[in-house]
Amino acid sequence: MDMDITECYFKFHGMISREEADQLLSVAEGSYLIRESQRQPGTYTLALRFGSQTRNFRLYYDGKHFVGEKRFESIHDLVTDGLITLYIETKAAEYISKMTINPIYEHIGYTTLNREPAHKKHMPTLRDEHDGKESTGEDEVAEKRLTSLVRRATLKENEHVPKYEKVHNFKVHTFRGPHWCEYCANFMWGLIAQGVKCADCGLNVHKQCSKMVPNDCKPDLKHVKKVYSCDLTTLVKAHFTKRPMVVDMCIREIESRGLNSEGLYRVSGFSDLIEDVKMAFDRDGEKADISVNMYEDINIITGALKLYFRDLPIPLITYDAYPKFIESAKTTDPDEQLEILHEALKLLPPAHCETLRYLMAHLKRVTLHEKENLMSAENLGIVFGPTLMRAPELDAMAALNDIRYQRLVVEMLIKNEDILF
Repeated sequence: MDMDITECYFKFHGMISREEADQLLSVAEGSYLIRESQRQPGTYTLALRFGSQTRNFRLYYDGKHFVGEKRFESIHDLVTDGLITLYIETKAAEYISKMTINPIYEHIGYTTLNREPAHKKHMPTLRDEHDGKESTGEDEVAEKRLTSLVRRATLKENEHVPKYEKVHNFKVHTFRGPHWCEYCANFMWGLIAQGVKCADCGLNVHKQCSKMVPNDCKPDLKHVKKVYSCDLTTLVKAHFTKRPMVVDMCIREIESRGLNSEGLYRVSGFSDLIEDVKMAFDRDGEKADISVNMYEDINIITGALKLYFRDLPIPLITYDAYPKFIESAKTTDPDEQLEILHEALKLLPPAHCETLRYLMAHLKRVTLHEKENLMSAENLGIVFGPTLMRAPELDAMAALNDIRYQRLVVEMLIKNEDILF
């Protein structure tokens, strides 16, 4: 570098003008001070000398010091990181602008993408061993035949698992030691928060490169450690399933032993036991035991399913699609209602739409047992309306007014399940 950033100095100079700050800092590159604004008393500015110019940045403090999104324990660290960034962006501006032109990402992808799915890794080798020796002859022929059958069965099963598109969940990240971008293969500079890391798949890239990465995030179970409160698309991609296993497992359990249960979904189960089911799914995933041996009361399972939908960070009927669904409920003409609902369903991400389809088919089957369980499409709409959809705005009155329309949306989805899906 052209300057020794270890020799830069700092002193709070109170309420002084930009001109005075510039005169004080003109003695050395890399020097800095903090001054109180004359125009807005109580606000502070970091004045920093770089490239024979004094640069001014609004300074904030919330327990840490920051002028942008990076937060620092000390002003000295903030300035050090700033000088590094300014130096690189000034001296290598042309190089930085070309970094994303020929990314390695397009040629080799990233580590997680190239990783084999777990079901392939753990496919049985199908070898029979006798006294420590591999089988031969007829056993070997049988082995090959069986291996082929397993492979065909696996491929057939995989054909039914759609390849949902998913955006990367990038978060600002501090890398320990030198690190290189997995998009452009260039060095990630700075003291802290040098780039961003996908919280779901672990992809590490420059912040500017993150805008170029396609929506091909493949979540890794190493990063996705819970089931409840996890983004729906993230969960199904991490577990390589069409729908969240919570939905499939709970619905199978309910349909096997609870369709005739009076007040199904309306009657609440014991909250502590519902939390137990939630923890079992978070801990054990698809191996969670929700059988009658563990939870005799079917309302525990219905409660766990409703809780899963309530805990979704993005509701099953997403915020983006919400207005269109509400519009359908406000329409009085039945044919127009269905037409708007069709359009609304197209706005849902594929994983959300598939899960909604599966759930509505189940609720339709629940209504077929209405004489026993007393749960009509209208009653299920009352239960599931606010469970599956939440108003995107924070206006409490508007959200309250939407409750009746939410009920109507679910009621229409159940009654017209065979047409809409």
